[in-house]
Amino acid sequence: MSGKILDLNELAKRSAELRENGCRLVLTNGCFDLLHVGHVRYLSSARALGDALAVGINGDESVGTLKGANRPINNERDRAEVLSALEAVDFVTVFREARATRVIEAIRPAIYVKGGDYTPETLNAEERDALDRVGSEIQIIPFQPGYSTSRLIKRLGVSSS
Repeated sequence: MSGKILDLNELAKRSAELRENGCRLVLTNGCFDLLHVGHVRYLSSARALGDALAVGINGDESVGTLKGANRPINNERDRAEVLSALEAVDFVTVFREARATRVIEAIRPAIYVKGGDYTPETLNAEERDALDRVGSEIQIIPFQPGYSTSRLIKRLGVSSS
């Protein structure tokens, strides 16, 4: 397993060290169930905004809650390992909740990134409040049209719910 995969406490320590050294940690989160080129481009763009990129991935149970009974396709350990293999990704942590609020509060990222299917106004209110409390800047990266895990699953003929 990769040394990039950290529990939340260790990631919080690394985040504090980065801040102390004047570095900007970028955080994004999601399910990242079947990695595709849209994800890779998104993560590379997110990494370019700061000095390090942390990716929070939803645990298996929360993916099922968010995406449907037949999801995730890949378990959280496998998803974390695949993400950690990407050059753009510095840290990966798995969180059990549906929302990344606890991750945001623990690591206090300089920048929080979401894809273009979101706006600052449509972010989850609890996450947005946590971002305000810790002073994170919100950045929206343009959506990569034509790429989606749900679309990929449909093309494969796998039921996603």
